[in-house]
Amino acid sequence: MSYVINDEIIEKVRETSDIVDIVSRYVSLKRSGNNYIGLCPFHNEKTPSFTLSQTKQLFHCFGCGEGGDVISFIMKIENLTFPEAIKYLADILGIPLEEKKVDKKLEQDKKTIYEINKEAARFYYYNLINNKEALMYLKSRNISKNVLNQFGLGYALDSWNSIYDYLKNKGYEDSDIEKAGLIGRRRDNSGYYDKFRNRIMFPIIDTKGRVIGFGGRVLDNSMPKYLNSKDTLVFSKGNNLYGLNLVKKHSNRERIILVEGYMDVIALYNHGINYAVASLGTAFTREQGRLIKRYGKDIYICYDSDTAGINATIKVLNILREEGVEPRVIILPSDQDPDDFINNNGSKEFQNLMAKALNFIEYQIYINRLKFNIANPEEKIKFTKEIAKELRKLKSPIEKDVYIDKISLETGISKEAIKKEVFGESFKDNKPIRKDKYINKEYRNNKSKIIPIKAVLEPAHLTAEKTLIKLMIESYEYFELIKEHLKEKDFLNYECNILANIIFNQYKDNNQLTGIDTNLILEKVKNKENIDMAIVEEILSKEILFMPEDKYVLIKDLIDTIEFSKLKLERKQITEEIQRIEANKYKDEVYESQFKSLCLRLTEIDKQLEAYK
Repeated sequence: MSYVINDEIIEKVRETSDIVDIVSRYVSLKRSGNNYIGLCPFHNEKTPSFTLSQTKQLFHCFGCGEGGDVISFIMKIENLTFPEAIKYLADILGIPLEEKKVDKKLEQDKKTIYEINKEAARFYYYNLINNKEALMYLKSRNISKNVLNQFGLGYALDSWNSIYDYLKNKGYEDSDIEKAGLIGRRRDNSGYYDKFRNRIMFPIIDTKGRVIGFGGRVLDNSMPKYLNSKDTLVFSKGNNLYGLNLVKKHSNRERIILVEGYMDVIALYNHGINYAVASLGTAFTREQGRLIKRYGKDIYICYDSDTAGINATIKVLNILREEGVEPRVIILPSDQDPDDFINNNGSKEFQNLMAKALNFIEYQIYINRLKFNIANPEEKIKFTKEIAKELRKLKSPIEKDVYIDKISLETGISKEAIKKEVFGESFKDNKPIRKDKYINKEYRNNKSKIIPIKAVLEPAHLTAEKTLIKLMIESYEYFELIKEHLKEKDFLNYECNILANIIFNQYKDNNQLTGIDTNLILEKVKNKENIDMAIVEEILSKEILFMPEDKYVLIKDLIDTIEFSKLKLERKQITEEIQRIEANKYKDEVYESQFKSLCLRLTEIDKQLEAYK
C-alpha cells in the first residue's frame, strides 16, 4: 500500500519527533551537559562517541562520522528509504497518512508476477532435488544442502515447455507468464517456449523476501553460460543485487563484499562469509551503488583478476566514491575468482586477503605497478604521472600528502616534484617555515637506536597545541576530554610541554578545581630555563570562540592534528633510518632484523595516516 508523503507530512514528522526518544529505543543514552552520549550503533566501539543534541534534534558519531536528523537515523538503522522512514516514524508518532491513489490494474499485474515467480521457484527447486545430474554438479562445486536451501536453488528441465505447462496447470494466463519473463512467443506465433532450459536456477529475491527474477547457469560449457530474466514490472537488473536479502537477514551491517557472479556469492556463503552480493549480469550502476551503501558501512570489491575484472573494478570504484563511499579492493591471485579461491584455500586465507585490501589510491598504485616497470626511467615517469593524475581526484589534502610521501619513497622522485605534478602551478615551495623547539627524550624507548632529530612543527600542529592548552586551563571538563587521548609528553612544543605538565599536576593534586588560575601558571613558569614567556602569555590571553555544543568536534579536530603531525614526524625518522641502513654495505643479522621492524612500522604508520583523510 502506498501513501502520500508531501512536505507537510515530512515537516510534521520532524516537528513531532524527539530524537532522544526515538534513538533511545536503539541506544542506551546518558546525559552529558546539554547533550546525550552513547555507544554508536553503526560501528563497534567501547568508549561512547555517539552524541545527540536535543535542542538541535541532530546526532553525530565522532568515531565513524555518521550524522543527521531523526529521519536519517531511522533510514540508517532500519535500512529504509526516505519515504519508508517517514512512514515508519509516522506510525510511531500516530500521524495519519493519506492513502495514495494507485493504478489498481498495475498493482494487480505486479502481484500476479510475484505469485508466478514464487510458483516457478518452487517448481525449479522440486526439479533440482529430484535430478541426480544437477545435484552432482552442485556437489562438485562444494555447495551444501543447507546453502542450496538458503538460496532456494533450482533446476530448469531440458524441455521446451515444462515451466509453461506447470504454470498453465496452476491457472495462470499466457500473457502473465510472458510478463514474468519465463516464456517467450515462438517466431511463427504457434505458441510459447521456456526461456530457461537445462540450467541451475538462481532465484533473485528482494529484501522483502519476494522472488523478482531468475538467473540460470548451464551445467556444461555451452554458451551463453549465464542467462538472466529480462526486466519486468517487478525486476530491474540495474536496481537490484543478488544475495542482498540474505545480507539483510544475517549481516551486522559492518561490511559487504561485491562480487561478479551468483556462484561467487554462494561459495563465500558456503564458507561462512554471509555478506557478499553480486550485480546481475550488467555493468554496475549508480542505483546499485546507492543500494549497497544503504546496507553496508565498509564495502569491499572482489572481482576477477583479469583485465576485464580490473576495468570493471575501476568503474565500480568511481561510482561508489561519487556516492560518498570509500571501498577497498580485494586482490586475488592471477586467473582466480572468489569461487575458485575460497574453495581451494578456505575462509581463513580469504579473510587474510580482506585484511590486505587496497583503497582507491593503493589500487591505482597496484595496477600501475603491473603496467609500468619503474626500474626504467621513462616508465617511472609515466607511472608517477598516472598516480599524480589520480591524486588530484582526492579531496583531502592530508590524504594527498600521505601518498605523495609514499610515491616519493618508492620512486626516489622528490616530494616537491610530485607535488608540482599534482597541484600544477598553484604549488609553491618557497614559504618560510617557522622552527620550534622539540621535546624528544626517547623515541619509542629507542628500540631501533634511531637518533632523535630536531623537528620542524607544522603551524597547524602548534596552533592545535596552544588551543588545547588554553582549553584545559579554562575548564576541568575540557581537561577530562583531552587527557583521554593525550599525555603531557604528547605536547611537542617546549612551552606547551611545560604548561601541560603544570596543568596535569594541578588537576591531579586538586580534583575540586573547575579551572586553573592563570596567575598560578605564570608563577610556576617564570623561572623555567629557556622558556619563551611571550608564547606563554599568548596562550594565556588566547580567545577561543565556539559554541559549547561544538566542543567535541573542536577538541577531536585539534587532537587529530597533533596525532597526524606526530605520525608524520615518526615516519620521517624511520625513513631516514631505513635509508641509513640501506647505505651500510656491511649488514649483519641485527641490521636485517632492525630493517624489517622499521619497514613493518612504516606500513603501520601509513595506514594510520590514511585514517586521518
